[in-house]
Amino acid sequence: MSAVPAEPVETPEPAWRQRAVERSTRAAKLRAEQRVQRFLDAAQELIADKGTTDFTVQEVVERSRQSLRSFYQHFDGKHELLLALFEDALSTSAAQIREKAAAGQDPLERLKIAVDLLYDSSTPREGQQSPLFTDFAIQLLVTHPDQVASAHLPLLAYFTELVGEAVEAGQAVTAKPRRTASLIMQTAMFTAQAPAAPVGAHPSPITAEEVWAFCLGGLRGPGTAEGPAATAPATTAPDEDAPAPKATTPKATTRKAAPAKKTAATPQKRAAAAKKTAPAKKATATKAARSQA
Repeated sequence: MSAVPAEPVETPEPAWRQRAVERSTRAAKLRAEQRVQRFLDAAQELIADKGTTDFTVQEVVERSRQSLRSFYQHFDGKHELLLALFEDALSTSAAQIREKAAAGQDPLERLKIAVDLLYDSSTPREGQQSPLFTDFAIQLLVTHPDQVASAHLPLLAYFTELVGEAVEAGQAVTAKPRRTASLIMQTAMFTAQAPAAPVGAHPSPITAEEVWAFCLGGLRGPGTAEGPAATAPATTAPDEDAPAPKATTPKATTRKAAPAKKTAATPQKRAAAAKKTAPAKKATATKAARSQA
């Protein structure tokens, strides 16, 4: 009786075959990464030359010395190419901000350095494209909000870390560090991109110092301002358990009524009085004449 298995036994793949496939996959992945990087470098050069993202896919292909077919193998279109550049810029910016902010002595100081750097990197500069592609970032935010949110994750993670450390150190008050970090980031980036507010006849851009002062007020909560204002006596709400103070009413003061002033008689009133006294005078004159007779 032969011992034949009821089900066929799968023969394991030889180790040499696995190594060959992995080596081939790594080589193909490396070639793909190199082609993608050449497209990105070409787009970056065009942005630097033109000072804007107003270029065509064909220009990118020609500068990269690759084929149009290869471009569409890796990108769905120009917007995806710019999104890749935007994501790379944010990732690089997050690494640079983390490195430079490490010089801060405490979490709040590191957060201030991070806000200043993010504001500076988001500020448009005349004649050149800013590192975060501010002219196209707004369009991406409207057309591809999910991808833009994903691109901000490395930066958001670091700002959330800083806010959390500030809360633990007692330098900030917030129940949601991640949302607070997002608000701080958006305030710095969009304020840097906004046009200057007009003050009189001259534009007055909002500075990084003003942005930080605004964010700091939100982090510390009400009644924790820096400087002399912090030492001012705070107004406290009345204790609900304390007895209510008795209402005092001022004593009424009596005044003697002033004598009524005599009103001056008008000509009409004098004429009416004269008519009333005229018959009486006539009767008196008649009686006196009779007595003389």
